[in-house]
Amino acid sequence: MSLLLPSVLTIAGSDCSGGAGIQADLKTITSLGLYGSSVITALTAQNTTGVYLSQAVEPQMLLAQLEAVLSDIPPQAIKIGMAGTVSSIEIIADHLEALPSIPVVVDPVMVSTSGGTLLQKEAVKTLTSRLFPLACLVTPNLAEAEVLLSTKSPILSLEDMESAVVELSRTFHTSFLLKGGHLDQEASDVLCHNGSLTWFKGERIMTENTHGTGCTLSSAIACGLAKGTDLIKSISSAKEYLRGALLAELNLGKGNGPVWHGWTHF
Repeated sequence: MSLLLPSVLTIAGSDCSGGAGIQADLKTITSLGLYGSSVITALTAQNTTGVYLSQAVEPQMLLAQLEAVLSDIPPQAIKIGMAGTVSSIEIIADHLEALPSIPVVVDPVMVSTSGGTLLQKEAVKTLTSRLFPLACLVTPNLAEAEVLLSTKSPILSLEDMESAVVELSRTFHTSFLLKGGHLDQEASDVLCHNGSLTWFKGERIMTENTHGTGCTLSSAIACGLAKGTDLIKSISSAKEYLRGALLAELNLGKGNGPVWHGWTHF
């Protein structure tokens, strides 16, 4: 008897400390019972205290990784995190345009939780023009939403979040999940999908160990989509998984520590 599992491909940067990026994605996918494959866009030297160096993968190597995975283990969903340089984004987009039936979740990683810059300004335009049109969902946090909207007004309230997510969806013609984890009062997210708003309420969990939360959430959403679950249920289930990973109270490192992706198995 053979085992068949849905496959999720993550395209993102590597986090050598294991809390975010490719490592967080693969841990999430495995914990949720799916098979994970990966294409690395960049190497980073980082840990719980910050990002110290980032180096993009050469275009030839990025291309070879994509072709190797897609030709042998076709994914049922794709998650894109740290997309890298302009040329990297172009290569990724060229390949995904040939796969219109596969749901794509884009986490527009621009700034790390610790404040490090992970996407150069010149690449933002390419990201929005080439990858956003291929996505069924984009998952920015508040700071990333402000960059995408080029707004000088910070997003400070739930009302601000609703206005911002509607504008993002209208501007980029796809669904957006705006993450409210950086709000003071709570940690609720709002989805704009086909013009309708859906709130995913969440209480603030008092912990400093939140490294990799965005990567984890977007990967978990991709897992739901890979199993054929609809978008709203996929987001709801992903939120519950992330909540458990935060409540596990893993305490590693000297700074902003990682969540515990393996909490479902203990």
